[in-house]
Amino acid sequence: MARLTRAEIDAFWRDGYLMVENAVSPAQLAALRSEIAGWVEESRAHTAPFGTPTIDGRPRFDMGAEHTAARPALRRINNPSDISEAYLDVMRNAATVDMVADLVGPDVKFHHCKINLKLAGARTEVAYHQDFAYTPHTNDDVVTALLFLDDIDEDNGCLTVVPGSHRGPMHSLFEGERFTGGVAADEERRALATSVSCVGKAGSVCLMHTRLLHGSAANRSDAPRGLYICVYSAADAVPIARNPMPSPNEGRIVRGHEARFARLKPGLIELPKQPKSASFFTVLGQESKQAAE
Repeated sequence: MARLTRAEIDAFWRDGYLMVENAVSPAQLAALRSEIAGWVEESRAHTAPFGTPTIDGRPRFDMGAEHTAARPALRRINNPSDISEAYLDVMRNAATVDMVADLVGPDVKFHHCKINLKLAGARTEVAYHQDFAYTPHTNDDVVTALLFLDDIDEDNGCLTVVPGSHRGPMHSLFEGERFTGGVAADEERRALATSVSCVGKAGSVCLMHTRLLHGSAANRSDAPRGLYICVYSAADAVPIARNPMPSPNEGRIVRGHEARFARLKPGLIELPKQPKSASFFTVLGQESKQAAE
């Protein structure tokens, strides 16, 4: 069933992103938020990344170096759909999946998911980058659905994007031979000068093209900022680098049917370095609690 209008679809392909309100049901949103509250409470008892490991052996939960029991800084949950029925349901069945199908479907498959949290007092930032540089595929019909778990504004570390940048060049995430995870400083300055803020109520979604340049600042408020981030692709887009967040659900067809052929888009693609820590924030120079001890 189509969820997006023709005007919304055209806006996505023009700008590289689209904001949609009420992207999940109130019951789905409440279930997601309840799980988050429990995980934040659980994190108070830990002083290092923790939790049932992901299938590549890394901890599922990661905290910033500023994390304490009194003031948690849980910042990343890897593939929560592996451990939560509520997150699995939204990954497979929410209206957001139909929206992705309207953009790159009708045949859509799942790649990975994560939660990025910025709790009050957390220092987490996201350097400007393009997702395709982390998860290159044979073509770029890849969409990231960023579901707002909280009301998000410019004070609590909202996503900022550069409209139209998905139609421009891919930017390197390397400085010489070192993988930094973010674009060069001069490119980030240009991005900041032309960025727009993606703000909205809990339950909204930002649908983002994989090549769109984006980042986010730290949370300067007392209100949390959580995003449930699911990455989907057209069924005929095949990964050409190892998934940085592998899951038993990787490659699951969530709409339509499997593809018999891979569709190839010509060009050179710089291959990423894979993170070895619990989250890519350490690649960006933001130590985890464990690394700070």
